[in-house]
Amino acid sequence: MGDIPLKEVKSGDILAVLKPLIDKHQLETAHRLHAEIGSIFAYGIVHGFTDYDPSQPVAKQIPAQKVKHRAAIIEPKSVGQLLRDIYNYQGTFVVQSAFRLSPLLFQRPGEIRQMLWEDVDLESREWRPYISKTDFDHIVPLSRQAINLLEGIRPLTGSGKYVFPSSRGDGRPMSDNTIRTALKSLGYDSEVMTAHGFRTTASTLLNEQGWSPDAIERQLAHSPRDQVRAAYNRAQYLDERRRMMQAWADYLDALKNGAQVIQFPRQA
Repeated sequence: MGDIPLKEVKSGDILAVLKPLIDKHQLETAHRLHAEIGSIFAYGIVHGFTDYDPSQPVAKQIPAQKVKHRAAIIEPKSVGQLLRDIYNYQGTFVVQSAFRLSPLLFQRPGEIRQMLWEDVDLESREWRPYISKTDFDHIVPLSRQAINLLEGIRPLTGSGKYVFPSSRGDGRPMSDNTIRTALKSLGYDSEVMTAHGFRTTASTLLNEQGWSPDAIERQLAHSPRDQVRAAYNRAQYLDERRRMMQAWADYLDALKNGAQVIQFPRQA
């Protein structure tokens, strides 16, 4: 907006700045820039530089950004085929292990690839990561199948920081596109299945099986940012979540083995 004095900036001036982004459908950037401009005017109002925020009327001129849901396979028979493909994947042992663990734990891909050995307690059968996205310490109960996978890779990476280190040996975790690349190599492009899609798969099928929606949400680490509530939620529904995670692993084994799985509501 050049050297226009703050008090002389009009809504049209702000829209003119945002219009090229809107025309290019860069809506996320347009909304972020609009928020930044609004913050400047909020500061100006508080400190007496201006009396009005001309960015407010502009908000409705920016189209809402359509949320693109990450693709996921949710039909049980197709999930079984996906699991068989994953277990036939011919990548490195580190990637194989991370790939096989992803559907069992259904945490965010970034959390799995950055899994720290110091957060894994095989004796207590728990993984206790800090979830930066929701700012709280999480508890992920480990099924027998997950324990077996982690015990299998521990002789290879257990002396290091990361469970799944980068193959470059540079002290960093596995690359953020590794699982996506592995899926693509198996014929699953981003329109069919994504690394993040394992969360949708688990959420959909566990809800269909009658598990408590609250327990599922806690296990997905969908937790409020409020610190008091987050500390409480860390262990909320934990007993049910332990049963659920083992039942989920057994269910995936049955699908992988080609069993005709009939879903019944979970018994209390």
